[in-house]
Amino acid sequence: MTIDTPPITAATQRRGTSTPATRVIGILTISMTIWLGVFGLVLSPADRDQGDAVRIMYVHVPSVWLAYLAFIVTALASGVHLFGRRHSLQADRVAGASAEIGVVFMAVTLVTGMLWGRITWGVYWQWDARLTTTALLFISYVGYLAVRGLEGTREQRARRSAIVGLFAVLEVPLVHWSVKLWRSLHQEATVLGTDLDVSLDGLMLFSLFVGVVAFTLLFVWLLLHRSRMLTMLDLSAESGLESALAQRRAEGGASA
Repeated sequence: MTIDTPPITAATQRRGTSTPATRVIGILTISMTIWLGVFGLVLSPADRDQGDAVRIMYVHVPSVWLAYLAFIVTALASGVHLFGRRHSLQADRVAGASAEIGVVFMAVTLVTGMLWGRITWGVYWQWDARLTTTALLFISYVGYLAVRGLEGTREQRARRSAIVGLFAVLEVPLVHWSVKLWRSLHQEATVLGTDLDVSLDGLMLFSLFVGVVAFTLLFVWLLLHRSRMLTMLDLSAESGLESALAQRRAEGGASA
């Protein structure tokens, strides 16, 4: 199968993966991140029980949201690769790029959760249902990225990783509902939860909303750049192979 895309030129390399759209998204991401910093660190009040430790929430919650979103996008793109006929390799690149982003922000989720746990529980880690399933989800997608690097043709690697991506996403609802399925130290969802005794101050809720928007924009920006980078790497590998084959044919013709 050939990739129906123009070859990489010197002009393409100078231009990189940036476009006017990604530059706009980048500016919006930076603006929303600064806004989040102002609201989360300065304007938003401290919690009645947790004090200033609650400010970790403005990174922790958007990070886990971004990780969930990234893993769902990986599953959708994997499905397109397996069952779609057109642009299947591009869908695989989107799946791989999204999984890489998800793994990074799932790591951020675990680290911020451990810091929060140290303040509220007195320990960094407990083999709690939510923490354990989150760690399992993280390890599963590290394994997904490892599968993408296994030996084989481009199509074989893409197909194997797509199958793993479709199965791994089934862990996302397990992680989300773990606090209800098992007795957990982790609190239930505050914004969309059923615990009426737990509520957020209006400014806290708005700061959290700003964080979710900022991290979503960051995901889109990273996904566009990384998927384009993977496309360029595939094109570079393909053009390098074609050049080597042409050189070999030339050598064969000269010896004949």
